[in-house]
Amino acid sequence: MLLRFVDDIATSRLSLISITPEMLRAEQAGEGRLGELIRCVVPTNWPHENWEPHVYDFMLTQLKEHPDQLGWQRYVGLVCPAGFRTLIGSLGAFTKADRPSECEIGYGMLPQFEGRGFATEGARALIEYLREDERIESVIAHTFPSIPASIRVMEKCGMVFDGDGEEAGTVRYRLPLRPLLRAEQQIPAG
Repeated sequence: MLLRFVDDIATSRLSLISITPEMLRAEQAGEGRLGELIRCVVPTNWPHENWEPHVYDFMLTQLKEHPDQLGWQRYVGLVCPAGFRTLIGSLGAFTKADRPSECEIGYGMLPQFEGRGFATEGARALIEYLREDERIESVIAHTFPSIPASIRVMEKCGMVFDGDGEEAGTVRYRLPLRPLLRAEQQIPAG
């Protein structure tokens, strides 16, 4: 599979690095090459707690089945004044076959980088990146009500409560990306 190169997304403090299959395989194998591949210092407590073992296979499958979504999965690098980057988290997005116009995002930061606005800054940048894809009409995210920091990230990104989540005990938040046409604005057929 030939994947195109995708530029990093830069914010005022972060560099969102597009995840490739090579990066995932190197990280999964524990070869110690991840830092070299993403040009980041990798803290000893990487990965963050939301980066469960099945994530590697899920992301590899997503990239294989949806090569057009390269750039939707990102490592989060903190840009340091000395010119190097430190890996502090990850974020990503995916669609489901039954709802291709709805994109779900997820994010996670290492504990020592939580509570400093990095998840919000990264999620906002990813949402703006997704907004450029005309196929995507809305972005959703799920969390547990017992994780108020995650809810705050969603709300700061403009998402609003949208009901119960798919997993038992979770809630869903949604952000429409495209304004819905009112009935009188729709162009009649024929």
